[in-house]
Amino acid sequence: MFEIENLNVSYGQSRVIHGLSFKANKNETLAIMGRNGMGKTTLFKSLMGILPSTSSKAVVDGVDLNGADSYQRVASGLAYVPQGRMIFPNMTVQENIETGLEKSKSREIPEDIFALFPVLHEMRHRKGGNLSGGQQQQLAIARALVTNPKVLLLDEPTEGIQPSIIKDIARVLNEIRKMREITIIVSEQVLSFTMDIADRIIVIDKGTFIHEDLRDNVDAAKIKGYLSV
Repeated sequence: MFEIENLNVSYGQSRVIHGLSFKANKNETLAIMGRNGMGKTTLFKSLMGILPSTSSKAVVDGVDLNGADSYQRVASGLAYVPQGRMIFPNMTVQENIETGLEKSKSREIPEDIFALFPVLHEMRHRKGGNLSGGQQQQLAIARALVTNPKVLLLDEPTEGIQPSIIKDIARVLNEIRKMREITIIVSEQVLSFTMDIADRIIVIDKGTFIHEDLRDNVDAAKIKGYLSV
């Protein structure tokens, strides 16, 4: 469903992503784990075309993404929930979700969105800025989902969110995958959350992949070692 080969990203003369290659299958959740400053957000921004990058292959569901702008990547089936959520605080919940429908044939919010996020239905007339961090994260995911993506990119979805809500987000992501059969790629530092959702884990360090494992084979102590400073 999603394949990247030899991805490189540089800031000026300084290369920060070093020849990364990975595949994510249909209906698979892939977690990319690493400490702060190891390249997770840079990787995700480059996958969305927000940062310039070079790669020998970038494909979503058979469509070549090389050289494509962000909006073209969205049209090809990529959706992105950025770190920090980036919702519109002065717009209502409903208006926030509708911004994801800009390029959609229908201007109606699909019913399954509010089924997945009942709290957003209850709060649909409330300003986005008045929601808690966990509710804003759900709103950002809902906004991405209305584009009906094939691949959902989530950058640090648990950041700044209390543990009980992290469990809710894990449950929702597993439900989304069941309902939509989409590929989810998530960057994360919380191992317990990752173990709840991921089929496979890759560890990134200084812009390079240094470890990969199926969830069933994960050595938690080893992963925690990579994540600790």
